[in-house]
Amino acid sequence: MSNIQSILITGANAGLGRESARQFAQINDVKKIYLACRNKEKALAAKAELEAETGRSIFEIILIDVMDLSSVRKAVANIKAPIDAIILNAGGTGGTTPRALTADGVTNIFAVNLLGHTVFVDKLLKRNLINSTVLYAGSEAARGIPKMGIERPHMETSSTEEFSAIANGTKYGEGSDPLVEYGAIKLTAAYWMAAMARKHKDIRFITVSPGGTSGTNGMDDLPFLKKIMFKYIGGTIMPLFGMMHGLDVGAKRYVDTVMNETFKSGHFYASKGNFPTGELVDQTLEYADLDNPKFEDNAYAALLSFA
Repeated sequence: MSNIQSILITGANAGLGRESARQFAQINDVKKIYLACRNKEKALAAKAELEAETGRSIFEIILIDVMDLSSVRKAVANIKAPIDAIILNAGGTGGTTPRALTADGVTNIFAVNLLGHTVFVDKLLKRNLINSTVLYAGSEAARGIPKMGIERPHMETSSTEEFSAIANGTKYGEGSDPLVEYGAIKLTAAYWMAAMARKHKDIRFITVSPGGTSGTNGMDDLPFLKKIMFKYIGGTIMPLFGMMHGLDVGAKRYVDTVMNETFKSGHFYASKGNFPTGELVDQTLEYADLDNPKFEDNAYAALLSFA
């Protein structure tokens, strides 16, 4: 068991972030949980609910909007003590305009899932504010689930230029499927995390998919029919066929990975085989490209160019 006593979770007021905060609070050794949220009112409500549910007053709010790099830098400035584990959970499909560009030159969907977290981790490391572990909330979409019609992201060269094209949206045309871009972004993140593991050997960097999880807010901004499919119909029907599990199961993947040191730094863990649920396995054993230092460094360089 890892000696984790303090944890920060982005996107902690709802869904997987909130549920993982609740589960971490049930571990006696955990003494502080930072709820890193965009909306103050929702954060305060989540804090009050979590205190009532767990009987513990160990929650502290950090305001951060990962789509806004000035907000990210301000959040880091407000953190005064090192934190043992950082969970990069905030994300989604980028709002109603996922392909619109931010002031930093990346799409909204890229900013919310990856660029903000990249800068957040970089600034925390520069101030020596991470003690042990960084967990990035990956996705089954990064490995593909043919049984659900989700193909593995197609990469031509995995060059810095191709990763940059994913970031600024030029790899995909107008009207492209947000889920296709989402998968490519999550794959980029897995490469970035692997690069970080090699560059910072004293910190564990692990990418973990929560699996197909019902009850999250991540798909709220999908086009209407896809939202209905994934959020409502999917949440009812897919669990019957092993295609989805509950929030508690998805969040437990975060908890287990953070607290168990057998999960290896630099590796990407997701479900096994054709299902987005069930056994959690090391994807680097399934896909050789996930253990390619050149690809990892190219993703890292692309991110650095926008940060």
